[in-house]
Amino acid sequence: MGDIYDNVMELARRRGFVWPSSECYGAVAGFIDYGPLGAMLKRKIENLWREFYIIREGYYEIEAPTVGVESIYVASGHVKGFADKMWQCPSCREYHRADHIAEEHGTVNADSLSPEALAEIINGLPCPSCDETIENADVFYFNLMFQTTIGPGSQRTGYLRPETAQGIFTDFNRLSRFYREKLPFGAVQVGKSYRNEISPRQGMIRLREFTQAEAEIFIHPDHKDHPDFSRYADYSIPLWGQTQQMQDIQPITVSMREAVDSGLVANEYVAYYIALTHEFLTKTGINANKLRFRQHLPTECAHYALDCWDAEIFSERFGWVEAVGIADRTDYDLKAHAKESGDSFTVFIPYDEVRQENRRTIVPDMGALGPLYRGKAKAVADALKESTPGPDGATVSVDGEELFIPADLYKIREETVEVRGEEVMPHVVEPSYGIDRILYCTLEHAYEEENVEGEIRKVLHLNPGVAPVQAAVFPLMNKDGLDTIALDITSSLQKHGILAQYDDNGAIGRRYRRQDEIGTPYEITVDYDSLEDNTVTLRERDSMQQVRLPIIEVPETLTSLIRGTLPFSEAGRII
Repeated sequence: MGDIYDNVMELARRRGFVWPSSECYGAVAGFIDYGPLGAMLKRKIENLWREFYIIREGYYEIEAPTVGVESIYVASGHVKGFADKMWQCPSCREYHRADHIAEEHGTVNADSLSPEALAEIINGLPCPSCDETIENADVFYFNLMFQTTIGPGSQRTGYLRPETAQGIFTDFNRLSRFYREKLPFGAVQVGKSYRNEISPRQGMIRLREFTQAEAEIFIHPDHKDHPDFSRYADYSIPLWGQTQQMQDIQPITVSMREAVDSGLVANEYVAYYIALTHEFLTKTGINANKLRFRQHLPTECAHYALDCWDAEIFSERFGWVEAVGIADRTDYDLKAHAKESGDSFTVFIPYDEVRQENRRTIVPDMGALGPLYRGKAKAVADALKESTPGPDGATVSVDGEELFIPADLYKIREETVEVRGEEVMPHVVEPSYGIDRILYCTLEHAYEEENVEGEIRKVLHLNPGVAPVQAAVFPLMNKDGLDTIALDITSSLQKHGILAQYDDNGAIGRRYRRQDEIGTPYEITVDYDSLEDNTVTLRERDSMQQVRLPIIEVPETLTSLIRGTLPFSEAGRII
């Protein structure tokens, strides 16, 4: 069959799934255009994702701008730390990621190595562009964000967002009020993100503009038992934990209940979304035998993450491809935005009963602090309120400077107060999906070539729920009223929400092959018997079996077939 990637991409370009972007100007690596069928397939995958997270999970969707002010990404850490290790070939002057070439030559987990260690590894290796030996190449950091300016005269620095998550975090307080300040709650976003990749050489797997579907689920830090965990408690999937990876053994297939009880997965929330992700990916069309979940190793797991797993899909060309990340990010994101913005990112949680508590309140003497500290007086007072004074005074830190505040500059008030609840900063569980990678892997797993009666049949075995065209309607001949019946059937299917395509061009066999190539699961043929008995032939793409059924039953039958509630063998009289 040859290289499956080349075959899939040839079909994708020829049939209108994916095209090089701005091809008439030579195209640019890292950008793609989705053609008519590709755009529809992508929407179907996104909408299936929405069915899981919005319809079933009950998380509402928001839409934030793709350009954000610099402060957002200072808080998130992207301005300082969102960088890859890059080097430039001394011979051809091309730029490349240092960890990629190191891994291609056998270095494991090269992305965790320092620039100096990577430089030692890559010097002496051949350049992937010109094949010249790399000599005296330095490895340095390159920030992956696209920078821009907001407004005329470069008034404010902005960035194209590198992920959709930050828009949800910055809307946290609004979302909290929307959900009536009751934990847990969540929000989702589907949209474009941008990363200025150094050398995107993996087609749809590594893009500079890509689509993410992310959910941010805000939960009480002390309550990590998922309320609907029973849905997935017995759901078994292959997990490749840290222990299995470090001992170089295969993933183990366990239930989510076993995974949590054994400590393999940190808590029920993480396990729940691992299982949900597995169900979603297989419904998208990913081959379950080519899907695993890999736990981040200690060397690659973010310092703030309690647990992190990647859904990895096997590709014949690219090996195991990370397509989804599921992480318990603790309160890192909300705490960072609270510190940078000065806003409160907490939820008030009422107690079951009102409590009586003794409290000590520090009351600064602003009349005395003002003349002494002038512009810093308010900052000193705020720091003083949070301090723990000694008998002679309190030491506070203001703008990095330690100040001793004598006891006569404040009063300590003892009082008993009623406490009705507490402010809690939630933890965040984040499932993050790369839609473009999922779409490519769906195409690759669906692609097949088979010999049918001496001819090569190319077919995409796309799941009916995500197939761009769900049904094709053929008149056997474009005359004698057959075309009129076929057009009426097409119109009827469209009114039932089925994307149907009318096709009267060429021999029936050729029309079948065209639809097989674009993944259409069902074809309806109107022939001369249709004029006599008002029946049509319905063909199933995968088995190529055919049944005969009344025209009036076609819309309802196809709806059931697409939903998976009716087996094809029961769709009509087998012929």
